[in-house]
Amino acid sequence: MEKTIIRSQRIGEEMVRIKHPCGLTMLLCPMQGFSTAYATFTAKVGSVDVSFKTQDDADFVDVPEGVAHFLEHKMFEKPEGDAFAAYAKTGASANAFTSFDKTSYLFSCTDHFEESLEILLDLARRPYFTPASVAKEQGIIGQEIRMYDDDPDWRVFFNLLGALYQKHPVRIDIAGTVESIAQIDAPLLYRCHRTFYNLNNMVLCVAGNFTVEQVLRAVDKVVKPDEKPVEITSRTVEEPEEVGQKLVEQRLSVATPLFQFGFKGRSEGPAGNFRGQILDEMLCELIAGEASPLYRRMYDAGIINATFGSEVMTGRDYLCCIFSGESRQPEQVAQQITAEVERLGREGIPPEDLELVRRATYGRYTGIFGRTDSVAGVMSAAYLAGVEDPYSILDIVADATVDALQARLQSSFNTGRCALSIVRPVED
Repeated sequence: MEKTIIRSQRIGEEMVRIKHPCGLTMLLCPMQGFSTAYATFTAKVGSVDVSFKTQDDADFVDVPEGVAHFLEHKMFEKPEGDAFAAYAKTGASANAFTSFDKTSYLFSCTDHFEESLEILLDLARRPYFTPASVAKEQGIIGQEIRMYDDDPDWRVFFNLLGALYQKHPVRIDIAGTVESIAQIDAPLLYRCHRTFYNLNNMVLCVAGNFTVEQVLRAVDKVVKPDEKPVEITSRTVEEPEEVGQKLVEQRLSVATPLFQFGFKGRSEGPAGNFRGQILDEMLCELIAGEASPLYRRMYDAGIINATFGSEVMTGRDYLCCIFSGESRQPEQVAQQITAEVERLGREGIPPEDLELVRRATYGRYTGIFGRTDSVAGVMSAAYLAGVEDPYSILDIVADATVDALQARLQSSFNTGRCALSIVRPVED
């Protein structure tokens, strides 16, 4: 069993990385003085994994859109009943989610940690699908898809991704479509589970009130090694640099127009995007954060309100920076953000502004290591990106330079690769 201690000199904390003989990697961070424990069991599979092959496949396998999300839903069902009932007996709060490139099962608890962890490990490792249960789930997820089709926040987001990306599957709804999930059956789910829920393609992250010995006991008790590691290759998508559309609009039941204005960045691979996300978050603050001159001008002019904000969305091979909110003049917001990006490109980023943003960002990321759920999330994200030291995010912030951010500005905020998504009121 390989065991590595990862320490942060900056904040005086440490975590343990263990490679179990069964093939599973564990990142464990016991936190003294905490009453809760938070655990995530994550498979490296998400909605973008619609075409893949293993070392045993002669060619790529194409699967219906939404299969990763469908599989996540079905994993809670067991022959003896729903896994949530088992969690109810331990008092743990459990959930799961599917994103573009990962599927996570999680729980938090204050008592009965070891029993809850055993449920989590069994939940993700023991599939149970029948034709009847798959058909029932198709109806349930179909209703969910229809509901999100009318959700303004969901639509303005995926309309933007559909405008930014021409071919990459990140442009497709995580749940798929009613038509695509109708193609899913039990044999397909079993095949996807064997492929992606292989222990060498998963990571267990735990933070808070627990001991390493408790985790090892639970893993030894529940987890049976896979016959052999699965080497997974996803089909590479040749995504054009250009965006598909500059503007996409839709009308739904909203009182005030919603908008998302995004810049299509250049992917630098999982580890590069992990680092780039932090630098791009700093740039978002410099461009239009609450302390920026542009934010104050737009707020005082009444073209944005307190809903305005930004996020950086990254994955294995995609990256985009998004500004969003409510506005009766969304085109004007986009124009002003574009003008500010171009101004910073010409005039440069003032060092004093960078220092203010650096301090705020460093404080925010330091705070992350004081919450069990955030620590588990950072450990998982770092592992999936191929970054061995989750604490390195603090070094990225502390070591950021004007030159580095200026280069990121040209790459991630190219005004020739941006798009605007608007959801307007039905009657406007």
